[in-house]
Amino acid sequence: MSVLEAVLLGLIQGLTEFLPVSSSGHLVLFQNIFGTTGDHLFFDTMLHIGTLVAVFIVLWKDIKEIFLNLFGRFTWILAVATIPAVLAGLFLEDFFEGAFEGQYLAYGFMLTSVLLVVSEQIAARKKANCKTKDQISFPTAFGVGCMQAVAILPGVSRSGSTLAGNLASGLDRSLAASFSFLMSIPVILGSAVLQGYDIITEGAGEIFLLPTVAGMIAAAVSSFFAAKFMMKLIRNKKLYGFAVYTAILGVLVLLDQLYFHIVF
Repeated sequence: MSVLEAVLLGLIQGLTEFLPVSSSGHLVLFQNIFGTTGDHLFFDTMLHIGTLVAVFIVLWKDIKEIFLNLFGRFTWILAVATIPAVLAGLFLEDFFEGAFEGQYLAYGFMLTSVLLVVSEQIAARKKANCKTKDQISFPTAFGVGCMQAVAILPGVSRSGSTLAGNLASGLDRSLAASFSFLMSIPVILGSAVLQGYDIITEGAGEIFLLPTVAGMIAAAVSSFFAAKFMMKLIRNKKLYGFAVYTAILGVLVLLDQLYFHIVF
């Protein structure tokens, strides 16, 4: 892996982690385009850590509030929202690992598009009656957590699915964005910890020190700007543009998988 490829993959990971277009789906797609074959577990883990650093910077005030009230109600809301992804990761690990070969990628992008459109349609007809974190119910947290679990599939956007669930559940648009991003912290952290365990028990795979550092920095910087951008955008703009993008991308990937075989 060259430094340029690592930086591009880091930028892709960072930008698409918080834009509702699927970071895992774009990484699978571009790793196939670049032909970066091999075991890149250490590199992938460092990209996740770079993204996590950016989340902590952007949401520092919210995170500080959680730590100051560590056993408060919202901490339990986040815990409940994380349960579905944990269960899915434990019991469907082999299925999800197989999915990263890309066979479901096109359908994942299309599903993201559907979720974004449907949630905006529901939100347009439903009054946003949940404007503070204290008003988020446990059933809502669990339901949105289930949507986050589905987003383990490459092509299904984690931020897109949780934003869709939040908007459809009646959360205010600003709260929908902040809750979606806060939900990402235990998932990204858990993913990094599991990958770290795999590195210890199975080996780190191929390690490219300079490309890894460059990719990690690129992921952190691009994540920071992507998260700030989405926090502002979702307050006043609809998500239809992202839905069009993921729909077109899904169709192109499907056509390539079925007929052209340029990338897959």
